[in-house]
Amino acid sequence: MSTIRLGDKAPDFTADSSMGTINLYDYLGDSWGILFSHPADFTPVCTTELGTAAKFKGEFDKRNVKMLALSVDGAASHAEWIKDINEVQNTIVNFPIIADEDKKVSNLYDMIHPNADNNLTVRSVYIIAPDKSVKLTLTYPASTGRNFYELLRVVDSLQLTAYHKVATPANWEQGKDVVVSPAISTADAKEMFSKGVTEVKPYLRMTPDPTN
Repeated sequence: MSTIRLGDKAPDFTADSSMGTINLYDYLGDSWGILFSHPADFTPVCTTELGTAAKFKGEFDKRNVKMLALSVDGAASHAEWIKDINEVQNTIVNFPIIADEDKKVSNLYDMIHPNADNNLTVRSVYIIAPDKSVKLTLTYPASTGRNFYELLRVVDSLQLTAYHKVATPANWEQGKDVVVSPAISTADAKEMFSKGVTEVKPYLRMTPDPTN
C-alpha cells in the first residue's frame, strides 16, 4: 500500500459491484472519472451522499465524468442499501458501488486510515483524467459529508486548465475570469487571449474564461 499523489497513474482493479463486475480502466474508457469511498453501507451520512451523487449524475455526465463509489460491504448489501437511498433521497442510484469486502481496492487507494478506523474507509475522493492520471485527491473524515457542488467546480477547473494555459483563482466558478499561467509573458498572453488581459501585478494577470 502506498500513498497516491497527484500525477500518479490511478491503479487499475477489477471488482464486484452493485452493477456486476467492474474493471476500472474499461469502465472509464476515454472519460474522466470520480471515485469516492464510503465508510459502510446503511450509514446516515453516506446515504445522503449517494442520493446527492445520483442527483448530480447528469451534471457529471455533461462533463464526461463517470462516477464510481466504493464501500467495504458486499454487493448484496449494496443492493438492499440502494433501496433505502432511493426511498429516502427520492432518487435512483444510477452508478456502480464497488463491493470491497476484502478491502483490496481500499488498500490499493489508501482509503483505510488506522488512526481514524482500522476497518472502515474514510471519505476519499479521486478525480482521474482520461490518461488515467490522478488529478485530485480529497480526504474527509467519516463525520463530514462531501460538497458535490465543490466537486463539480473542481472538475470544471481541471478540465479548463488541462486544455488552456490558465489557472483558476480562489472561489472561481465556471464562466468567471481566470489567471494567466505564470509561464507566459504578458506580451504573449495578450496575443494568446483575444478577450484581453488585465495585469494586476506582473505575476498576476487575469483574462476572461477562454471557453465562453
